[in-house]
Amino acid sequence: MASSSSTTPDAASVTATTPNAPILSVSELNRQARVTIEAHFKTIWVTGELSNFARPRSGHWYFSLKDQQAQVRCAMFVNRNRAVQMQPTDGQQVLLRGRVSLYEGRGDFQIIVDYMEPAGEGLLRQAFDQLKLKLAGEGLFDPGRKRPLPGFPRRCAVITSPSGAALRDVLAVWQRRYPALEVILVPAMVQGDGAEAQLLTGLARAQQLSPDVILLTRGGGSLEDLWSFNSEALARAVAASPIPVVSAVGHEIDTTISDLVADVRAPTPSAAAELMTPDGQELIETYRAFEVHLSGVIRGYLQHLKLVSRNAFLRLPNPAQIIEQLAQRIDDNHERLRKSQANRLRMEQARLAALVRQLPMVGPQAQLKRLQARLEHLKHLHQRAMQATLASKGERHGQLARMLHGLSPLPTLSRGYAVLRDDAANVVSSIAGVEAGQKIDAILKDGTVHARIESVSDKGLDDSTESMGE
Repeated sequence: MASSSSTTPDAASVTATTPNAPILSVSELNRQARVTIEAHFKTIWVTGELSNFARPRSGHWYFSLKDQQAQVRCAMFVNRNRAVQMQPTDGQQVLLRGRVSLYEGRGDFQIIVDYMEPAGEGLLRQAFDQLKLKLAGEGLFDPGRKRPLPGFPRRCAVITSPSGAALRDVLAVWQRRYPALEVILVPAMVQGDGAEAQLLTGLARAQQLSPDVILLTRGGGSLEDLWSFNSEALARAVAASPIPVVSAVGHEIDTTISDLVADVRAPTPSAAAELMTPDGQELIETYRAFEVHLSGVIRGYLQHLKLVSRNAFLRLPNPAQIIEQLAQRIDDNHERLRKSQANRLRMEQARLAALVRQLPMVGPQAQLKRLQARLEHLKHLHQRAMQATLASKGERHGQLARMLHGLSPLPTLSRGYAVLRDDAANVVSSIAGVEAGQKIDAILKDGTVHARIESVSDKGLDDSTESMGE
C-alpha cells in the first residue's frame, strides 16, 4: 500500500498539470492542420522527378515528386488524370499544378494534382500562364479596348512566312471571296531564333504602309514552335497598334498571347481571311436584290407623284375667280384706307385747334412778363444785399479807424512830443544811441525839424518835471 501511494499522483499535482486549452484528438489535430495548410496555399506549380508511381484499380494516381534534397507525396484523381496527354513513369521530369493539402488518415503532407505535363513543355506552359495573368491584369485582353474590323477593307498587310501554307490559304480565300482587296506581304520568320525580332519589325513596317487591317498568322505547331507569338514585347506592340490587328496562329485548339491581345482572334488562317472580308458573291446578290427593290420603290414613287400631280391639277382654282376676289379685296382695302385717312385728318385738326388755344398761354409775351417780374425781384434783392454789405463794411471801417487812431503816434505828437531819428533814419529812443554834435531829425505833428545835439544829459522826464515845479 505504501509503494502504491508513492507512485500515484495526488489531486493537487493532477490539477497543476491540466492544460487550460482544449485537448485535441489526433483526427481533430490533423483536420485543423489540413484546413490551415489549404487556407495558406492556393494553386501552385511544382516541377520535379516522378518516383513510386502507383495506379490502383480505382484509377487514381499516387506518386512522389522529388528533387535532390526533398520529396513530397502527390495524388491525382481519376477525373483529372484522364486529361493528361502523357504516360507517367518513374524518373520522368514533370510539371504539376495543384493545391497543397494533408491526408488526415495518416497525417501525410501531400499535393492534390489537377494538371501534369512533361517538364520541358511545362515550363513554357507555366511562363505562358504567368504572362497571360500579367497582361490580363493590365487590361490588355479587355474586350472593351478591342476595335471592330472595317466592313469593306481596301488594303490588308499580312505578316507571315512567304513560304508558309498560311499565306496560300488566306490568298486563296480572298481570291474567291473578295478579289478587290489589295494584299501587301510583310515577310517574317514565324518560329525559331530571331522570329520575335522579325515579327516586331514586320508589325512596325505594316503600320507604316497604312493598311485598313493587319493579319498576323502562321500554321499550326507545338507550343515551342508557336512560342514567338507568346512574346510579351509582341503582345504589347499588337495592343499599341493604331490599326486593327487580326491574329490567326496555329490550329483551332492553339491559343497564343497574340491571339488574346489582338482585336480579333481567328481559329485558323482561312477563318481569319473570311472574317476580314465580306463574301463578294453575297455582295453581288445583295446588290442585285437592292437594285430590284430600288427599282420597284422608284416606280411606285413615280406613280405616286403622278397621282399627286393629277389631284393637284384638279384642285387648281379658276384664274378669273381669283382675279375677281382680288379686285373685290382691293376695293375693300381702298375704302378702309379712305375712312382711315378721314379719321386721321379729323384727329389732326382737333389736335391743331387745341394747340392754337394753348398758344397764348405759352407765347413769348407771357414768358417775357414773368421774366421781367423775376428780374425786378432779383434787382430788389441785389440792392438790399448791397446796402447790407455796405453798412457792414462801413461799421467795420469805423472800428478799424478807431483802432488805427488809438495806435497812431499823431495824437501823441499833437501834445508836444516828437519822434527823433538819426542820420540812418533809426528811431532814437535812448541817449545811448546819440552823442554831442550829431545831427538828428525831430518829427513833429506838422513837419520835421533838423537839429544838432549840443550836449547829452542823463536827466530824465521826471527830473525835468520836478525842476519845472520848483
